[in-house]
Amino acid sequence: MTDAKPRPGGWSEEAPVTEEVKKICIEAGKQAGVKFDVCVPETFKHQIVAGKNYLVKVKISEDNKYLHVNIYQALPVDGGDLSVTGVQYPKPRTDPLVPF
Repeated sequence: MTDAKPRPGGWSEEAPVTEEVKKICIEAGKQAGVKFDVCVPETFKHQIVAGKNYLVKVKISEDNKYLHVNIYQALPVDGGDLSVTGVQYPKPRTDPLVPF
């Protein structure tokens, strides 16, 4: 059995997206001005730093096109702002989430 918590600075295991991560992903997409016919965050990893990094696998079309997106969330004391720090596209559904 593996521990679900990442070590400090390390990435968590890939897991199904939570409601919190869905909200973060949608808000980050709005801020980035991204619009897709389909936008379904499916799995994610996170990393605790001076804030939190998220790496999310997102389905963006009915014909199974995906992208991987890096999102940074600042600490609440720093405003909790979100920013998209990287995108990889196109990605097949089978590609694992690998930090980039």
